[in-house]
Amino acid sequence: MAERTYRIHVAAEFSGVRVELIRAWERRYGVLSPRRTPAGYRVYTDRDVALLKRLKQLTEEGVSISEAATMLPQLLAEIDAAQPVISTAPQEPGPVSVQSWREDILEAVRALDQRRVSETLDEVLGALSPLRAYEDVLVPLQREVGDLWHSGVFSVGQEHLVTQEVRARLISLLHAAPNKGRRHVLLACFPEEMHEMGLLGLALRMRHAGMTVTLLGQRTPGDEVVRMSRALKVDLVGLSAVLDPGAEAFEAMLKPIMQGLTPGGPPVWVGGQGALVHRALCERWGARVFAGPADWARLLSS
Repeated sequence: MAERTYRIHVAAEFSGVRVELIRAWERRYGVLSPRRTPAGYRVYTDRDVALLKRLKQLTEEGVSISEAATMLPQLLAEIDAAQPVISTAPQEPGPVSVQSWREDILEAVRALDQRRVSETLDEVLGALSPLRAYEDVLVPLQREVGDLWHSGVFSVGQEHLVTQEVRARLISLLHAAPNKGRRHVLLACFPEEMHEMGLLGLALRMRHAGMTVTLLGQRTPGDEVVRMSRALKVDLVGLSAVLDPGAEAFEAMLKPIMQGLTPGGPPVWVGGQGALVHRALCERWGARVFAGPADWARLLSS
């Protein structure tokens, strides 16, 4: 298993030593020799973090950093002896570091540096649990990038640059997620819907909530939703409708699905901006609309 590494702001948070102080100690006293990523970022190991904590403790006890630097061999020997204990209690970064990651990615997008975006997202996935990576980084990042695109700050190419990287990470998280729950869910996009990011995120959350998820993805024909729901005897159907094709077209896509699954079929939930626009229409046909996080508990219990 690859050794966990952290960028400097995460190492600072874990150790309690300010970023500026870490850099000064490295430069003046050579107390650390962090690795660098291909993009030039310093990365720190758990051993480095433990050393920073020990140096901080010594300086708070009145030992000068220059004197503490002469004790490095002894300090590192102590840390290495305790390393099995240290490694059994992995830490997760807090809100400040998570925000810093998002800012780093946005900076890389402005520079059109997809490799930096990719490296930073890989660091996020290495440091955070799957759901925290999704909810605290991937979702807010996509929202920020979307807002910057809508306001004209980011181009279509910059928005796509991020979306491709985020989608790849979501797919990898899904592949690693459990998928043997008692309840079975079928997830699909509307027949003409290409936007699947929300659906991928829903699949991830449902799998980690203990459900089996069959994911059909983009542009799934309505008759296939019905056929597979019946064949698999699913307990719930989730549909994604991000774009608004107009009331008539929306109803033409939803109606045959609802007619094919009701009465007596599984509950059908529809999410996305298109569903919110046509909420009354969804409810008329018996579909439930996922309007936000407050509906999560209702969806899980339906």
